[in-house]
Amino acid sequence: MLGRYDTAAHLCLCVWAVAPAAGAQEAVADTPVSAIVTVDQERMFSESLWGKRATAELEEASHQLQTENRKIEAALTAEEKSLTEQRKTLPAEEFRKLADDFDARVTGIRLAQETKTKELTSKRDTDRQEFFDVALPILGEVMTAHKAVAILDSRAIFLSVKSIDVTAEVVARLDAKLGDGAVKSTP
Repeated sequence: MLGRYDTAAHLCLCVWAVAPAAGAQEAVADTPVSAIVTVDQERMFSESLWGKRATAELEEASHQLQTENRKIEAALTAEEKSLTEQRKTLPAEEFRKLADDFDARVTGIRLAQETKTKELTSKRDTDRQEFFDVALPILGEVMTAHKAVAILDSRAIFLSVKSIDVTAEVVARLDAKLGDGAVKSTP
């Protein structure tokens, strides 16, 4: 039976015996062989043509919604000011009806604008999910090309060598196969 120190020495000897072969392989391939590769999912989306297009479309739609909201706000502020002025001259019952109508319209407008905001968020989420669904086979190709058994999100790893990060390679393949995703195609 090997003692604790004998086992450690045996392990070191095994590592030393394998190290030259691993070093020789590394010199040939210029990158270490790894059963695991990493990808930064956020970078994969944001640096791809698809992600850039989807982000630009979302930013444009958000800008349009903000512009619309500012116009609505200005119109409602002016109407509220006018209504406040009318309060001085209108009978209380007539003013109350106008104020209630105004409040109902404001509530309706607010709900409509919140719905538009939720639709933008939903579209963003749908675009991202569709991107990752279509990217999955390409990720599989990269994994196979690297003879890896798994792809991990690099943001979830505490420490690793940069050479196992295949994000740039994945983005290049995605762009080549999918373009900006405006015209949906199958990989």
